[in-house]
Amino acid sequence: MSQARKRRPIGQTLRIVGGVMVSIIFLFPVYWMVLTSFKQQVDIFTSPPTFWFEPTIAAYAEYMTRADILPRLINTVVVATLSALFSIIVGTMAGYALARIQIRGAATFGALILLSRGVPPIALAVPMFLVARNLGLTDQHITLILAYSTFLVPYVMWLMRSFFLSLPRELEESAMIDGCSRYGAFFKIILPISLPGLLSTLIFSMILAWEELLFALVLTNRNASTIPVAIAGIAGDTVNGANWAALTAVGTITVVPVVIFALLVQKWLIKGLADGATKG
Repeated sequence: MSQARKRRPIGQTLRIVGGVMVSIIFLFPVYWMVLTSFKQQVDIFTSPPTFWFEPTIAAYAEYMTRADILPRLINTVVVATLSALFSIIVGTMAGYALARIQIRGAATFGALILLSRGVPPIALAVPMFLVARNLGLTDQHITLILAYSTFLVPYVMWLMRSFFLSLPRELEESAMIDGCSRYGAFFKIILPISLPGLLSTLIFSMILAWEELLFALVLTNRNASTIPVAIAGIAGDTVNGANWAALTAVGTITVVPVVIFALLVQKWLIKGLADGATKG
């Protein structure tokens, strides 16, 4: 008993130390990006790298206007939010249908939809551009929203299907015995119970849409252009090497809203992940 008590704190300490080290490894690039964004160009290329320097916001001041950062940030918020909401609506209903309705080959059908995410995005981006051009919808928010939904809906559908499968069928059966239709049982019983899973899936969908580059690069020009496109433009607008101050400044502006959003919704995110891990 005494040896077990001695081993337990040691194991717990090792887990804590391991968690801290992993966190440092993953967070250090973000920290260095933010730090570099406040450096002057001469400080960025100092060897060895310096942690002490005179901070400046010159890169932020220059590229907030030069690269149309604010309009592109607004575009990113609009497109990521609406595409995530649309995907949640469609994917949740599809996931419920595959989980509950007796359809021959439902599991295979769901797996094929999920496997569609394995198709290289460029193979979809070019046909999407041709269709959008023929319809006169290039450089429009609706085009990006529909394009993002092509990879978000399978993701939402599969996650919510697994969540619905973990719920007992007796919940719907009891509701339908009391007079609810299948739709009534879904909207009045299943959706409220699944709210943590819905919120966590919505959060992940918004983050995936926020950071997407290829579709935005192919399908937009200026009016609906997003923040990742701005970063790609700055990276390509170099003559004497990469403008690291500008890249890290715009990168910081891109990351900060996601971090703030994650902190605001972390309670629901953790609850959704915990419920998904413990149900069933």
